[in-house]
Amino acid sequence: MSETTTDLPVVVIGAGPAGLAAAAHLHERGLDVLVLEAGPHAGTATREWSHVRLFSTWGEVVDPAAERLLVQAGWTRPDPAAYPTGGDWATLYLQPLADTLGDRVRYQARVTGVSRAGRDRIVDADRDTQPFTVHIETTDGREERLFAGAVIDASGTWSTPSPAGANGLAALGEKAAADRITYRVPDLKDPAVRARYAGRRTAVIGSGASAFTALAYLAELARTDDGTGTHATWILRRGISGSTFGGGEADQLPARGALGLAAKAAVDGGYADAVTGFRTDAFERDGGGRLVLVGEDGRRLDPVDEVIVLTGFRPNLTFLGELRLGLDERLQAPLDLAPLIDPNQHSCGTVYPHGQAELSHPEKDVYLVGMKSYGRAPTFLAMTGYEQVRSIAAHLAGDREAAERIELTLPETGVCGGAGLFDQPETAEQNGGGCCAATGPTVGAPTAAVPSGGC
Repeated sequence: MSETTTDLPVVVIGAGPAGLAAAAHLHERGLDVLVLEAGPHAGTATREWSHVRLFSTWGEVVDPAAERLLVQAGWTRPDPAAYPTGGDWATLYLQPLADTLGDRVRYQARVTGVSRAGRDRIVDADRDTQPFTVHIETTDGREERLFAGAVIDASGTWSTPSPAGANGLAALGEKAAADRITYRVPDLKDPAVRARYAGRRTAVIGSGASAFTALAYLAELARTDDGTGTHATWILRRGISGSTFGGGEADQLPARGALGLAAKAAVDGGYADAVTGFRTDAFERDGGGRLVLVGEDGRRLDPVDEVIVLTGFRPNLTFLGELRLGLDERLQAPLDLAPLIDPNQHSCGTVYPHGQAELSHPEKDVYLVGMKSYGRAPTFLAMTGYEQVRSIAAHLAGDREAAERIELTLPETGVCGGAGLFDQPETAEQNGGGCCAATGPTVGAPTAAVPSGGC
């Protein structure tokens, strides 16, 4: 931070895993920090998938600086070998961490804009020496302006799921069919939600961990007395290959590998039919009001009662429009990070560990971290976010050596793939050659991972 802004706090947007970890690291280094959370409590987005179990253990989803802070306050970490749900993660870790940070976390404060004081994105003069202005809106409609020496955006992507349309836009009729579509993994333990899917045909659009979870849940429902007749149609834009169901037993995160195997079992057991090479173009209704999906190639699928769209997420960049961000034109991720995570080139869960250098922008002292740093790319790992904020906090504190040091070893998925977004022949990567495993120096440290897309 410049000399004229060092007396101002670092504003962190979002009280989720990455945002609160950033606050813990900044606090540990003696920097003033203020976390702004749009929701009423910590982990607001995480609580929305509270029924989904992480494929990582407690020992892998707690940030080291956060744990040090919590332990000082008398916190005891849950069994490191146990697998928490999203609800567990929010209530047993994120909320206690936010409580420990106290008035450094402010709730129900939605950020509506970030800029430089007296400078829109056009003006060059003395830009780097001006503080950031952060505009917020409270739940009662009041507007406020805060000043910051640096800004870390950890607001995630949960609020902006991608639509079903293969061209990135909503398919024709998708909005009109909103009463039959969800963009989240349904909680089938909720009686009302369970009744919506029990004994019905549901289309699941997507090919990642969230889609695997939905398929496994629907198959489990189909095996129960009240779920007889439940059936899924799994819609993939690509064909099925050896990498479709993930790394299986070769995955260094066993629960993640098991999730893919559960989806495969749903197909093999007849609880789900896979439709490949299908790119959704339109939603129509048959005479009974059921949904008929129409592909770009003109194919029309059998009618379904419900649709679960799990095609990923995208960042909300609207409130950052007056900042000079350097983002990849495809992924909307930082320019130096994008080549490491581009699913057009590979789909490994192992990405070279990175920090403030790869996350920097033309606008000095502003960072996108956590899932938002990946833009539209999938397979984000929590430990990646923790390493990001550790490095950024060190940089803002003036500790260049620590900022550049790598303190992370990432687990491999057991599968690599090219042409991650389209139906193309398998590449050498997919067949086991040239896997995109992490390269360069690493220091053995506890690993942590959360499911892609927050599931």
